[in-house]
Amino acid sequence: MNKSTSNRLFFLASTATFLAFAAGCNNNEPPQVVADPPQVASPVVQQPTQPVPPVAQVPNQKVSNEVSRLLQTKQCAGCNLAGANLQNADLEDANLQGADLRQANLQQADLEKANLQGANLQGANLINANLEKANLQSANLQQANLQRADLEEANLNKANTTGANFQQADFEDTIMPDGNVRRR
Repeated sequence: MNKSTSNRLFFLASTATFLAFAAGCNNNEPPQVVADPPQVASPVVQQPTQPVPPVAQVPNQKVSNEVSRLLQTKQCAGCNLAGANLQNADLEDANLQGADLRQANLQQADLEKANLQGANLQGANLINANLEKANLQSANLQQANLQRADLEEANLNKANTTGANFQQADFEDTIMPDGNVRRR
């Protein structure tokens, strides 16, 4: 048996022993090691691989492209920006009509006069965001966090705000979801 095959068999036996040990462990019983004797199989050649990041951190190339386009042109109507990190972004006067911004990080973003009509902002982080004079008509703001957001003169008519956090948000002269204007 050559050295390479011997090393592979040792690795496979060690891995099998570790997996058996890990599978036998639980919080209530002492660990038990049960391992089958290693079986000789044809050598497996593995290509080196990069570690896979957790799903939440896997970059979506399409979203990355859409973010780049938005930051350069401020035009991204109907685009997929779900989960995008737009913290502190300058999006004043941006057109995001119908955009998918679910779970996006828009903390401290400048969205003054932005068109977010019909946008999906479900679960988005809009803490300290500037939404002054923004159009959020018919937007989905379910579970969005708008703590300390500036919504002065914004249009929230027919917006879905179920479960949204508006603590300390500024609603001066804002058109509320029911169509009424909130005066300070």
